[in-house]
Amino acid sequence: MEEQKTEVTRGWLKKVDDRLRELGRKMEMGEIAQYVQLLNSPTRLILINIFTGIARGVGIAIGFTIFAATIVYFLRKLGALNLPIIGDYIAEIVRIVQAQLELDGRMY
Repeated sequence: MEEQKTEVTRGWLKKVDDRLRELGRKMEMGEIAQYVQLLNSPTRLILINIFTGIARGVGIAIGFTIFAATIVYFLRKLGALNLPIIGDYIAEIVRIVQAQLELDGRMY
């Protein structure tokens, strides 16, 4: 009885192993074929890289803008609370920024 269970388990494991190997081969062949096809078309490769770079740059710019706006928003809220230590620190940052802008010839 125990031998039968062992044999059934081995058969089942062999089927699973064969199926996994077959899937692995198919995935490997698909990726290699696409990669070779891409390498055979340098124009397409260059265009894909250009569009990827543009998308990445726009994403970084939008993300940084949202991040900076959030920081400025919270700093304004903290400044409005007139907290002694934080208010002085924020006022000092504002003075430094204004001084730098005046050195650049811009007045705001």
